Amino acid sequence: MNIHEYQGKAVLKSFGVPVPRGYPAFTAAEAAEAVTKLGGSVWAVKSQIHAGGRGKGKFKEASAGEKGGVRIAFKAEDVKTWADQMLGSTLVTLQTGPAGRVVKRLYIEEGVKIAKEFYLSALVDREQSRVAFVVSQAGGMNIEEVAHDTPEQITTVGIDPTTGVTKADTDKVAAALGLSGDLAAQSADLVTKLYDAFVKSDMSLLEVNPLIVTEDNKLLCGDAKVSFDSNAGFRHPEWADLRDLGEEDEKEIEASKYDLAYISLDGDIGCMVNGAGLAMATMDIIKLFGAEPANFLDVGGGASKEKVTAAFKIITADPRVKGILVNIFGGIMKCDVIAEGVIAAVKEVGLQVPLVVRLEGTNVELGKKIINESGLNVISADDLEDAARKIVKAVKG
Repeated sequence: MNIHEYQGKAVLKSFGVPVPRGYPAFTAAEAAEAVTKLGGSVWAVKSQIHAGGRGKGKFKEASAGEKGGVRIAFKAEDVKTWADQMLGSTLVTLQTGPAGRVVKRLYIEEGVKIAKEFYLSALVDREQSRVAFVVSQAGGMNIEEVAHDTPEQITTVGIDPTTGVTKADTDKVAAALGLSGDLAAQSADLVTKLYDAFVKSDMSLLEVNPLIVTEDNKLLCGDAKVSFDSNAGFRHPEWADLRDLGEEDEKEIEASKYDLAYISLDGDIGCMVNGAGLAMATMDIIKLFGAEPANFLDVGGGASKEKVTAAFKIITADPRVKGILVNIFGGIMKCDVIAEGVIAAVKEVGLQVPLVVRLEGTNVELGKKIINESGLNVISADDLEDAARKIVKAVKG
């Protein structure tokens, strides 16, 4: 689950992490009011979308001006003017894709006198089986180029979960950033608080880019990109107020209502599979035979007929889908339940594209019998390779 920058900074601030002052704004009038509250003579006007690269992004509409999604204002009237331009306009960045995202909220932040910019993030390092900090002296908007061209400038520090952040850990971070004296002490305190925020808030990603050293030698989080682990939502009822449904794919929102693991992709073959590993293998073999999956969809091990029906409806609602592959290995999930769910969904929404079904495992013969006697135009498959070849052939004609 992703949240906006201003929400992420509010979370960090609650753990004592230093962040600039700022206010969200949903209208140009609120942006102007934020300037009055902040005072000062310099303000940052930041588009709030669930995507990075905002500073280098471009708006589709000419009326939004040529400046990017993050702008520095030296006059109060510019904040209101830019807010008028940016709100309701579509911002395109490297992470949004060509469609872009409509800007519906802004963050008006006090100006900061920057001496240096660093990069810092915390993530779950699966190779080390622990949370790790990733830091670099080459912070700012070009961090992607640094990671690609000069990865040696990036340092990773894994945190032992049995000890938490130690002095040895903070010393490594300070050394990687070239900090000493008071700044090194500040970085130690910052890393400790960020780790605390990461673990207690059940984050899956925390990115601070840039981590700022101000002209008066203070460390400050200039940005905060936060993602939560959705699996921990049961112990965080406060997340409901942070979720921005307008930033999420409608199909993914619908899938979440049925506890379906669904991610929309750019291909044209819809997939319904049980088990994340099998779902990944299904997508891989579709690509192997020259096509692209339209989604990742794991119905889970104990899905009901209603859940399967909902999953099928979500797939068929995608106008890009030109064919559907159902790939089920029945363990806990029974093949006859899948068959009944597919048939119920097809009867309700119709079937306008080729459908290939591969069933194996518990109650497989009963599942195949249900489908064969349904009267539906379904292509059966013997194994995964056979299923992938048949759906790709059906879609490509």
